Amino acid sequence: MRQWSQYSQITTTIIMKIQDYIQQNEARFMEEWASLIRIPSVSCQQEHKADMFRCAERWVELLKEAGCQKAEVMPSDGNPFVFAEYIPINENPKTVLVYAHYDVMPVEPLDLWKSNPWEPDIRDGRLYARGADDDKGQAMIQAKAFEYLVKEGLMNCHVKFIFEGEEEIGSPSLAAFMEKHRQLLKADIILVSDTSMIGKQTPSLTTGLRGLAYWQIEVQGPNRDLHSGHFGGAVKNPINALCEMLSQVVDDKGRITIPAFYDDVLPIPQVERDMIAKIPFSLNDYKAAIDVDDVAGEDGYSTLERNSCRPSFDICGIWGGYIGEGSKTVLPSKAYAKVSCRLVANQDHEKISKSFVDYMTQLAPKGVRVTITPMHGGQGYVCPIDLPEYKAAEKGFEVAFGVQPLAARRGGSIPIIADFERILGIKTILMGFGLEQNAIHSPNESMDLDVWRKGIVAVTEFYKNLSQPNL
Repeated sequence: MRQWSQYSQITTTIIMKIQDYIQQNEARFMEEWASLIRIPSVSCQQEHKADMFRCAERWVELLKEAGCQKAEVMPSDGNPFVFAEYIPINENPKTVLVYAHYDVMPVEPLDLWKSNPWEPDIRDGRLYARGADDDKGQAMIQAKAFEYLVKEGLMNCHVKFIFEGEEEIGSPSLAAFMEKHRQLLKADIILVSDTSMIGKQTPSLTTGLRGLAYWQIEVQGPNRDLHSGHFGGAVKNPINALCEMLSQVVDDKGRITIPAFYDDVLPIPQVERDMIAKIPFSLNDYKAAIDVDDVAGEDGYSTLERNSCRPSFDICGIWGGYIGEGSKTVLPSKAYAKVSCRLVANQDHEKISKSFVDYMTQLAPKGVRVTITPMHGGQGYVCPIDLPEYKAAEKGFEVAFGVQPLAARRGGSIPIIADFERILGIKTILMGFGLEQNAIHSPNESMDLDVWRKGIVAVTEFYKNLSQPNL
């Protein structure tokens, strides 16, 4: 990795100016950040419907104050969107569309929080609150880098902001909004800060996300629960049938057995496998952290390859019969399971979903009826690392953190990223600053303030490198 000492004095001076701006304005930054956190914009709870509008309106105020010539709340079929725009005076500028979300997860269980989740608490170099990282903290990184460049007369890009209030419930209104406002959202690249880095000392850019397919399975046996003594061994038990079916989906090599499942799976390029091998990783620490004595997965791949670059199948929940206190000798009428596949780029979640339904139907034994309901899904995504915009982000990280960031695929899914490319025809740069210890979605969510400040520097440098590639 290239080290900080390799950078010129002029670059160091530029960074010092950004750092000075952050230091001089940090009290204001913190209060503005807090003003967003204090609004409980929980999208999955109807009681917070008014808070969604309050949070959107607050973002409009902040983006105008940061330098946008235009900022407004825009309606949708669900929660409102925030759209803002800055147009520079130079001709033919690059257009960057910044995406973030202002909704957050519920805070329960409250008793596990060490401080009020709706009131920021700074301790040990971290800001603790719901939304500290996901995504109010990361969106503030984008807003404050933008503010600095505008205030200093250095912003040479056409910048558009689109913030939504439904990301935590699957973005049900986003695709229709994009279809309706294609021209408004037209850009050269989309910039997203809603992902994580490998570590504080190992910055990284997310270059890939897995897709997702999710189903609920219902297995119907007899028309009522039966006495297991009178009927056991003579009537097919739906729970037994469901377990038999699911046990056949993954073979002893860790391969998924759905017909044609791997037809569109692309091999991991060797250059990428080499990069993955450079990621600091201790298998013993990994096992100890989750208290397991061994790992599992597809033969021929490392743990980091399995959980980011290869598809997987998991039973997410299974139930049926009697689960109350004591015993009840019953042969249940029905059994259920919720199952999912994490997919990789080039796999079509709708095609996989249909194949799974057909496969489960074929595996169903006589004596039961199977109903499979597709619930939701999304495509995977891979960002080419030779894009000029990727290189600009890479340089931004390198300047801010002092080392070249690793390129790393992540195992999670953000279906909207594939929607951006499908509907708008635009690639996305995933420039995220989260850390695993930030505990997003959990009690005591937090943001490392040193990383937050460096994030502002990195995004600032992204814009400068994008508009002045030879700087």
